Amino acid sequence: MQSTLIDTALERATRAAVVAAGALPRPVQRLLAGRPVRVDGNELNLEIQLLLRMLTLLPDSDYAAQPVATSRAQIDLEARLVAGAPIPMEAVRDLTVPGPAGLIPVRLYRPKGLPAQAPAVVYFHGGGFALGSLDSHDSVCRFLAAHAEVAVLAVDYRLAPEHPYPAAVEDGLAAFRHVALNADELGIDPRRIAVAGDSAGGNLAAVLAQVTAAAGGPRPAFQLLFFPWVDMSTRHRSYQLFTDGYFLTEAQMDWYTEQYLPDRGARTDPQASPLLADDLAGLPPAYIAVAGFDVLRDEGQAYATRLREAGVTTTLRTHHDLVHAFVNMTGYGRAGSDALREAVGALRVGLSLDTAPDA
Repeated sequence: MQSTLIDTALERATRAAVVAAGALPRPVQRLLAGRPVRVDGNELNLEIQLLLRMLTLLPDSDYAAQPVATSRAQIDLEARLVAGAPIPMEAVRDLTVPGPAGLIPVRLYRPKGLPAQAPAVVYFHGGGFALGSLDSHDSVCRFLAAHAEVAVLAVDYRLAPEHPYPAAVEDGLAAFRHVALNADELGIDPRRIAVAGDSAGGNLAAVLAQVTAAAGGPRPAFQLLFFPWVDMSTRHRSYQLFTDGYFLTEAQMDWYTEQYLPDRGARTDPQASPLLADDLAGLPPAYIAVAGFDVLRDEGQAYATRLREAGVTTTLRTHHDLVHAFVNMTGYGRAGSDALREAVGALRVGLSLDTAPDA
């Protein structure tokens, strides 16, 4: 009990320090952060540079050297440090939906003022398919729900190494289909359901858009992909540029890949690496946001290029000065929330009645 109280007090103090740092005058932030960081023609955002320096004071994040449970607790803690106060909702409900291996936990967010048949987002959290939770991305889901005026259903899909590929894909597909087929019961307009996710969650959203299109529906009306991990078969140039020091590291990506897909031969499967799909024609419109200082930058850009070449309406937004996981930074500084607000605009247009399929 005493240890728990101490840990809680320490977290509160750390969170307060992080929030305060994000609000400091720029000259003070520069003094604390150090000289500007420039890579590949881009300059790292000052708020982010200061945050990265502060995160080095936390315990080591070498996931391979610690139990998976410890890593999961750590990523949840890091998310809480930058989340800010929870955005109020009219209702937040923890539910379950049927899946191929049992019930899948989900969390349904409804902001105030939604119509009875509201547009919706099925959201998949990041964490390399091994980490992350409904709690780690609670702030992201609240932000999207409140600012885009949509219902958000977050999916707690099974994680590796206990449940390697394709468990996450199976759960994601089951959850999306349940929402689409039970939209009336959930207060959702079945014509206006998007899939969204960040990093590994962006992978799942991209895969589900492909699978449901090939199956003939039900399919999402829009896909919102934040720095998606779309190619497990190779390392793109951005891995060499941002190997370490920019939140997500090459070593962490190697660890994630081994947990989720130990079978190297399966890493070229389009349901693991959606960038490698033969045909992307006929997919729903997409908004892809990538960070300039991120090992996943280049493959996200490559996926946007392939979608456009296939005739899919696609917006690519490269936030040249940001790092991986900026969507979690809803309570730190302005950079993360500003980037999310841009995505919200695209999401609102993508789920409008004028653009929804069969509207």
